[in-house]
Amino acid sequence: MSPEELRKIANWIRKRDLQAVYEAGAGHIGGEMSVTDLLTALYFHTMSVNPDAPLDPQRDRLVLSKGHTALALYVTLAKKGFIPESEIATFLKPHSRLNGHPNRTKVPGVETNTGPLGHGLPVAVGMAKAAQLNGDSWRVFVITGDGEMQEGSNWEAIMAAAQFKLDNLTLIIDHNRLQQGARVADTNNLAPIAPKVEAFGWMVEEIDGHDMKQICKALAPETTETGKPKCVVAHTNKGQGISFMTDNVAWHHKVPNEEQFRQGMSELEKALS
Repeated sequence: MSPEELRKIANWIRKRDLQAVYEAGAGHIGGEMSVTDLLTALYFHTMSVNPDAPLDPQRDRLVLSKGHTALALYVTLAKKGFIPESEIATFLKPHSRLNGHPNRTKVPGVETNTGPLGHGLPVAVGMAKAAQLNGDSWRVFVITGDGEMQEGSNWEAIMAAAQFKLDNLTLIIDHNRLQQGARVADTNNLAPIAPKVEAFGWMVEEIDGHDMKQICKALAPETTETGKPKCVVAHTNKGQGISFMTDNVAWHHKVPNEEQFRQGMSELEKALS
């Protein structure tokens, strides 16, 4: 798909996500807006996945380590055809399989349960090592938040991935500079992230995480380096696409009222007009 086609899909995902948060009265909309372009590029451009065969042994894998943004993943999976689009309306309702954090035993396309931060990258390292041992060509992608990178387990996994020369592994850091209740810089400042990861023996690239051309290029297999895992530091905005949410820490898990919902939908509808 072209960057323009991908932008249209991302815009649809943002609108459906906003509607679902408003209707459910809960969600993590700020981080969902920041990660949407990354998810769109992965599922509609980069990854080899088939909604008709979600457990294909040769599929590429995505681990959404920042599992609190599960709704963005659900909407993306629905748009791709893994689950019915109509099912998004059940988000967080009793007996719905669309919980606040993704569950691989319930939702086709979800590779592992996530939510406790710092777990996704270690799991992805295990997946990538399994592919390496089997001589398989499938790739593993993992998305973490930048606040999540304060977890020590991530840095242990980063060391292991370099030791094992997992060039089939790509870590994408959703670097929106905000975490729950505060700015990352005011909590445990990791910036600049790129040289820290590079020092562990990774190939690192920094991009605009809302520029489809840059995202797709950074995730392409030809941009990897033999024997090195890759890290993409994606500079994003929390609440991307909605003016009053953008770069606003209050929207980590705030729910829009009716006026805010209508304004947000209006802004998203105008985004590509």
